[in-house]
Amino acid sequence: MSTRTLLLTAWYFPVRVLQWQDAVKMIYEGTVDVLAEYDEVLRSPSTTWMMPAVVRLRRSVGRHRRGLKFSRMNVFLRDRFRCQYCGQQFRWGELTFDHLVPRSRGGRTEFRNIVTACRPCNTRKANRTCDEAGMFPLMLPRQPDSLPLGLPVLLGAIPSEWAPFVPSSEMN
Repeated sequence: MSTRTLLLTAWYFPVRVLQWQDAVKMIYEGTVDVLAEYDEVLRSPSTTWMMPAVVRLRRSVGRHRRGLKFSRMNVFLRDRFRCQYCGQQFRWGELTFDHLVPRSRGGRTEFRNIVTACRPCNTRKANRTCDEAGMFPLMLPRQPDSLPLGLPVLLGAIPSEWAPFVPSSEMN
């Protein structure tokens, strides 16, 4: 059973991946339209639905004035899933984030102090500053105003039902 549902904006841009239960709730509430379905059937005592594969928001969501929320995914998107020390691109599960100024030395968990790192580089840098470790990020971290539209490219295999809605460069 596939448990992931692709959420699109009202303009058909991929926004995020939902659990199927959240997608069904949104369908029931009338906030999304179903664009593609999996072969699995969902049954309740009163109704039967096909498992949603791709849903689209019916209305555009207003932009938040407070700026972009700090999250692991947003850091990975800002850095384009690329380790900022070795420069290699990785899948979601192979990445961590690294504090330039370690937390033990007063470093904060915020966009300007965090970079994407692969596990080997993060282990090598350990609990040291960039100067002490001799490891410097390819780009200085910054607070992004926005992030690239599109599905995070390296989350893993993308279901075939998503193909018409995801740019081809995102599927490689």
